[in-house]
Order: sequence, then structure tokens, then C-alpha cells
Amino acid sequence: MESLKQHPIIQQYIVWNRFGDLLGMDFDVESKGHVLYHMTISDNHLATPFAAHGGSVAALIDAALGVACLTQVCEEMKVVSTVNLTISYLNPANRHDVLTADARVVKSGRRILFVEGKVTNQKGELVATASATMNAYPVSKISEKVF
Repeated sequence: MESLKQHPIIQQYIVWNRFGDLLGMDFDVESKGHVLYHMTISDNHLATPFAAHGGSVAALIDAALGVACLTQVCEEMKVVSTVNLTISYLNPANRHDVLTADARVVKSGRRILFVEGKVTNQKGELVATASATMNAYPVSKISEKVF
């Protein structure tokens, strides 16, 4: 859903998210509340000579969960922050693996959103699962000058 990715709040998120650039992450908006986030495991992600640090995978799934929620609330001129993140690692992410985090909003209230996701590699193997609680709040709380 390219039009939702073009929303000014999501475009500003892309500009501000330097951490995503550092880790080589990018995303596609499938629909409101549904995002696919991508990252290829490079040497910079490794904790051992061959496997990614769990923090790299956690960053990927947290970003996917957050942007899924952002697509849910951006039209209300809101942004989100992570309140709670629970992740289970099921298989290692190895050097050169192409990871995809698939995140979907489960329930959206006025301020609290519940979201779930999974990370798979290019072979379709499940690397991790996660769920999170996100807080939605007016974008004016972080930047009155942007919008």
C-alpha cells in the first residue's frame, strides 16, 4: 500500500530512523496495520563468526511491530512507542540470511495497540516470534514544527 507509506508521518519516520539505516533495514506497507520489514544479515550483525546477535533480530521485529502500529494511527496524526516487547528466538539468523519480519496489529484502541509478528529467513524458516504493546500519542508531543 504505497499511498500509506507516503503519509507525512511515515515519511518523517523514515528520515528520522537512522538506526534502521545503520542495520540496513527497509519496509513495505502491505495494508493498514500490516508491514513487512526486511534485513540482510551482514558481518556487522554477527555475534559469532556465523550467527547474528539476537539484538539485531530484536531490532528488526521491534521496528516491524512499531511501523505496523504507525500505519494504524498515522491518519489520526499519532505516532507510537514500544511499551512492552516479548520475543522468542527459534532458530539462528546466519550470515547472508535475508530476514523478513511480518507484523500485524491485533487490536487497536485509542491509545494502546497490540501487535504480533514473526521473522523468517529466505528459506521460510521461522527465526523468531514476537508480540508487543504500543502506546499511541499525538505527533505534536515529539515535534510541533514538522506537521
